[in-house]
Amino acid sequence: MTSVFTPTPRLKTSATFLEVSYAELEERNLKLKRERNAGRTSEEFAVELRQTISNDDGVKALTVCFSDLEGKFHMLDYNKKYVLEAENNLTFDGSSIRGFAAQNTSDLRLKLDWTTFRWLPADVFGAGKVLIFADVHDQDDTPYTSDYRVVLKQLTVELAQQGMRVNVAPEIEGFVLEGEDAEQHFDEKIGFKLASEGGYFNVLPQDKLRQFIDRLAEATRAMAFENEKDHPEVAPSQFETNYRYTDVLHAADYIQLYKVMARQIAKTFGLTASFLPKPIPGINGSGMHSNISISQNGRNIFYDEAGKYNLSQKAHRFLTGVLFYANDLCLTFSASVNAYRRLDPHFEAPNEIKVSPSDRGSMIRIPIGNEKSARIEVRTVAPDTNPYLTYYLILKAGLKAVNADDTYFAEMSRVLEGPVRKLPGTIYAAIEYFRHSDFVRSVMGENNLLKFVELKESASHRCPAVLGTRVKSGEVWYHHEVRNQVLWNQF
Repeated sequence: MTSVFTPTPRLKTSATFLEVSYAELEERNLKLKRERNAGRTSEEFAVELRQTISNDDGVKALTVCFSDLEGKFHMLDYNKKYVLEAENNLTFDGSSIRGFAAQNTSDLRLKLDWTTFRWLPADVFGAGKVLIFADVHDQDDTPYTSDYRVVLKQLTVELAQQGMRVNVAPEIEGFVLEGEDAEQHFDEKIGFKLASEGGYFNVLPQDKLRQFIDRLAEATRAMAFENEKDHPEVAPSQFETNYRYTDVLHAADYIQLYKVMARQIAKTFGLTASFLPKPIPGINGSGMHSNISISQNGRNIFYDEAGKYNLSQKAHRFLTGVLFYANDLCLTFSASVNAYRRLDPHFEAPNEIKVSPSDRGSMIRIPIGNEKSARIEVRTVAPDTNPYLTYYLILKAGLKAVNADDTYFAEMSRVLEGPVRKLPGTIYAAIEYFRHSDFVRSVMGENNLLKFVELKESASHRCPAVLGTRVKSGEVWYHHEVRNQVLWNQF
């Protein structure tokens, strides 16, 4: 196969800085994706990509991305020449990022993961920019333990040594709201105004919602998401885009990109794309159903034609582990005050700790599948989660059951017996489960557990303990994906 990185003449640009058509962007990014799936390493990517962007006068900057402990997405633009000359000296002030370093140990490092390189649509990100994700490292250059992208990456490397790959396809729902920055300007006495009255399959072709979905779908295709379908969701002004599964680490990257692209595209329409799980009382909330399977040496080990629901014993063990630790993990699945409005049983709430092929109130559903597509669907995950942390904990819980001895697995299996239990109904209850979980403590460590609890308590304490029927200003303003210094200081 010819390498995607075969040196080419300097690229011609239609403007001072690089602007590439969506068709060409898709072709370039799909080639990069194929190279990544074939196992090309970050070091191999780096050698040729550095040469590629060095030779391209149209590239002015690298947008470098990382996520904090709560999952808030951060982007820094580095001058191209600076990165090429000083890639090993990319630092930032970790004390300015909630949940990261203390002020007296503030400097942290960014290590570029060249496997994540992407050519960007200029109308979304600006002309002349390319994008790359980074892993956060400590001052001594060791991986930073509160960066769950690097923690998840380490787990995938361990699994790859056993020939295993975790495949994930998320279904990310959101709302389109009237006005720019609608969340920052939220008034609980007025509430949000929906941008469209249209919903599931019945939006007119030129409706605002349909136009937004079309633009988002165009941009995600150009970024090699490999779209499968896009449509309005059940609630009015709600949207969802489905795209092809990929390995768990890069699936989490896609989630972060999807949300920032949706927000920027909505802004060009004078609208707000919101991923609050339940911004409007009385209608369905937004989820991020996560379809998960594991392959080993290229074979889907979750499939068994003769198994219950066509799932293998390993798949049943895996989902049992997730259900067994469901209450402990709920704070990461539903990581905001607002998320607990979504766990309302009147609106297809996935709040029952059980598995079912059809009952959409179940925490885990088993979609119809075959040898290639057999999977479990974890429905409890909200779209405002930290995807790296959530998928890491799902994997640790599932694999603990897969590898458990018969005695311990029998204990775990009791979660499937007796009356159906419900997930915590408030963030306060979820915090207590999380705080006292020996399992979470064992896989996150005491320090990260306490930091995450502190972050969630600091936001929840600014909101009424009883949710009530009206979305409160505090649960919007102090939401980890919404707040800034101005909002935080208004309390």
